[in-house]
Amino acid sequence: MQGVYGFEGRGLRHSSLLAAELSFKLPFHKRGQLTYFRAGNSSDALIYLLLLGSGQPLRYFPVGAKASLHVQLAIVEDLAPETQLEVHVGAPEGVNGTVVIDIGWLEL
Repeated sequence: MQGVYGFEGRGLRHSSLLAAELSFKLPFHKRGQLTYFRAGNSSDALIYLLLLGSGQPLRYFPVGAKASLHVQLAIVEDLAPETQLEVHVGAPEGVNGTVVIDIGWLEL
């Protein structure tokens, strides 16, 4: 999963799907593991990116104003086959910006 996506904040307590193409279902015969997460935030406010697995929060990634981050995960969890993965964004209400993301997955 990677790309450049625009967002509009609805409040830090109200995340929403960042983009339809950032919704992915693991194949029925494969497990998955998140191996790294990179993101950059163009806005003047703190935002967060939220990885959901079948509707449940898996990881929160806060990204500072006009900042970027790289997280190489040392501890990874196996995600069950057919887990529905989504990337959501949360930002202060009315904040508009662009986020650049690159997420590394491993299918086993």
